[in-house]
Amino acid sequence: MNLILIIIPIVILIIAIGGYFIVFSNETSEIIEIKQIPKSENSQKLIQTNVKSLFKVMAYENDFEIINGEKIWRDVFYELDESNTMIYDDLRNDKKTAVVFPIFTAAAYSEPGFYTFYRGECDREFHGVLFRDDDCLTVKLEDEYNPLFTSSANGLQVLNLLDYDIITDISIHQNPEILSTYEKIILLHNEYVTSIEFDAIISHPNVIYLYPNALYAEVNFDEELWEISLVRGHNYPEITIRNGFDWKFDNSIEEYDVTCEDMKFSKIDNGWMLNCYPENVLHKSKELLKQIKEF
Repeated sequence: MNLILIIIPIVILIIAIGGYFIVFSNETSEIIEIKQIPKSENSQKLIQTNVKSLFKVMAYENDFEIINGEKIWRDVFYELDESNTMIYDDLRNDKKTAVVFPIFTAAAYSEPGFYTFYRGECDREFHGVLFRDDDCLTVKLEDEYNPLFTSSANGLQVLNLLDYDIITDISIHQNPEILSTYEKIILLHNEYVTSIEFDAIISHPNVIYLYPNALYAEVNFDEELWEISLVRGHNYPEITIRNGFDWKFDNSIEEYDVTCEDMKFSKIDNGWMLNCYPENVLHKSKELLKQIKEF
């Protein structure tokens, strides 16, 4: 797959998106440059699929499964389609806007990790190491990630192609003031955030909560050990705790709507919230992308 996130904790932070990587300064959390990287060394042939989209939807020819008689591509990445240049001109970001890649959420969904604990499967051996229950609630950030459905892989690629700046949870945690340099902030599936990041986000006057279930649980980020630990939320440490910040605008129940057939935004104190999980529709909805731009 040609979508990979790479982290070098001491010097730089790199996000690779559909053949590009974004380099961040670890000291300032600012984007330095975007460079093209070689295509994957995957031995399979890379093809353009027939998936309906505003973009070219690329995949490896045998990387699919058949579900209910339909071919479902496992890993895809997006490229601009020259025939849609005029559409892109209408959809490209023209404001000072940042998209927040949910790196803490990507880490939380790794195995063993938070969801190993939630399933009650942590008290076992992983990779030659015996994990006890609470061990799974501290997760080291890896050197690289393949962003998935749970970390908004499609949304990340599409918005990057439309010229939106990409920052991360780490960028905000290290330098909350970075948000004040942007007119608009777009959250993806930023389910796990630090208290510093939470306060910075809800203090910004124009946030687009593009994916439900954002700001759901509090984590601690240890910059020296380069790891996150669950603090509160997602029925932890008490079974009755849902949102770790007791946030009144939590809309997590709506994350299970992945078809977005009745898609609409609702106004909240500091922005707008979408009522469905748009990962499968964002790449093909001109109306949604136009609305995101115009907020």
